[in-house]
Amino acid sequence: MNLFQKLRTEGVFKWVSLNLSENLFKSSKTPLLGAGPFRTCQNPRFYGRNKRAQFESLESPVGTSTVYRDNVSPISRKTRAQAQAALLEYLHSTRSLQFIDAENMSKNSPFFIKKILEKVKNKAEIGSSITRFLRYHPINEFEPFFESLGLKPSEFVSLLPRDLMFLSDDQVLLENYYVLCNYGIARNKIGKIYKEAPEAFRYDSGVLQLKLQAYIEMGLCQSAMIKAVASSPYLLIGDANREFVKMMERLKSVGIGSSWMEKHLSEGNHYDWSQMLDLLSLFSKMGFNGEQLGELIRQHPGILLECSGNMAFSFVGLLLKLGLTLNEIYIFFLQFPSIEFGKFYRNFRHCYLFLIEIEMDIEEIGRIVRSHTVLLGSCALKRANSLLTNLSVGKKRLCSIIKDNPQELKKWVLGSKVGPLPNSGEDLKSKIQKTKFLSDLGYVENTKEFEKAFKLFRGNGMELQERFDFLVKYGLDRKDITETIKVAPHILNQSINVLEMKINYLIHSLGYPISSLVTFPSYLSYTSERVELRMSMYNWLKDQGVAEPNLALSTIIACGEDYFIDCYVNRHPKGAEIWQKLKQKIYSH
Repeated sequence: MNLFQKLRTEGVFKWVSLNLSENLFKSSKTPLLGAGPFRTCQNPRFYGRNKRAQFESLESPVGTSTVYRDNVSPISRKTRAQAQAALLEYLHSTRSLQFIDAENMSKNSPFFIKKILEKVKNKAEIGSSITRFLRYHPINEFEPFFESLGLKPSEFVSLLPRDLMFLSDDQVLLENYYVLCNYGIARNKIGKIYKEAPEAFRYDSGVLQLKLQAYIEMGLCQSAMIKAVASSPYLLIGDANREFVKMMERLKSVGIGSSWMEKHLSEGNHYDWSQMLDLLSLFSKMGFNGEQLGELIRQHPGILLECSGNMAFSFVGLLLKLGLTLNEIYIFFLQFPSIEFGKFYRNFRHCYLFLIEIEMDIEEIGRIVRSHTVLLGSCALKRANSLLTNLSVGKKRLCSIIKDNPQELKKWVLGSKVGPLPNSGEDLKSKIQKTKFLSDLGYVENTKEFEKAFKLFRGNGMELQERFDFLVKYGLDRKDITETIKVAPHILNQSINVLEMKINYLIHSLGYPISSLVTFPSYLSYTSERVELRMSMYNWLKDQGVAEPNLALSTIIACGEDYFIDCYVNRHPKGAEIWQKLKQKIYSH
């Protein structure tokens, strides 16, 4: 009876791993049977990965000092065919490589072919010239070999053996290579496996075959394993396969077999099986039973496979952030629409960022998300700037339209024609209010100063008046505020919440009177982080006795960063260190 039929799956992997750990880097004591006409060797030589082959007595046509570039200049079809034929003849007839290997290497190594052509002088007779050249200039066969496996020169240059030129000198590599070929893995996919799991090519005879057979004993079909190994080469080494085994058992428990894997796995992707297990656990915590979970994955494989479940994690996290409960998310996924999950997520995320960009309140965004989740994931919206221009509206009006009827989003998807919206009357009302506000400040209508101020003061008249009144309530004289905002009109372009936060910090944290804004109104223009960083550094320098006390607020805040560092921070030997620590602490909030 077969040994694998006697052992449980976990025992099989343990046995293979133990056998591997004992034999991985031992020289074979018995001859290895090659899959082709290669000679066997008693003690195959192993190689490092940090140095290219160097032979003083042999001049390779692809000299070791060659700089590798991943682009090939155009070569005529006739020239390429002649060069490939000459290389095939050399590898098969002279070097005795199997015809299928020689053919694969000659036809799938364009960079190597180009380098050989650069060495040939007689361009009129390419084929015979290359044949003559190769007769006296043996090549490093590992270069076209690795390139034919799907690796670019920049990827395989560090993998070239240190002291070998001929493939037949490394029977261990070749035997494991043939195991993968005979298993059904495409030759141009094996390069990725060699790059990510080189240990798999150093196994003693039979070990790699046992590894692959162990997965089959679990009930996985060979075609599914081909895709799994090609996408996740680490499955072939060490204990990295345990999470994969658990994942397969979990899928099997919800009614998903290897045929599903065969259909949906992509050899070009990389899969994090541990993260995918975590995602299934999350769905179970939501309330999914085995049958529901299996049906969800069968209908929408992207939930599990897109970025190894990371996209689904991000989506769930965003929904939780916007106020949905786990139970509401569970119900949503039970009724997930007939759309590819990756596309749904990208649409949803774009809509969310769109609403942020048009400055919709986060509470309103949450309300729309909770009530129109499917709508947001189904609409591939135009960009916000483009839409605002085409509709000829401002952000505030666009927010109002969406809040009143989120279904309007369907009209603004990519590819749709969008024209200006009819005037709602709000624009005229806003203009009248703004005109009155500026007139009250002393601007004369129909003058250049008035037109300039109209552009500088943003928002409608009511909003500007509310912000003005807010500053008056804080104790500033109306006349002082008027003169201040004429000098720095951008002060009123901030919301009341932002103004309140900055003024509170000025009074309660820094200890400056509100009247400081009269002499330095631009204080309100700077970010809170900049002000906190400058003042924290100034106070530290003052405590060290290297900064003058009672410096004006404008002196500390308004100067450029380079000037502040040269003039103040560098006054103390530890100034630069303290500055960086404060900066990291304040800006990481």
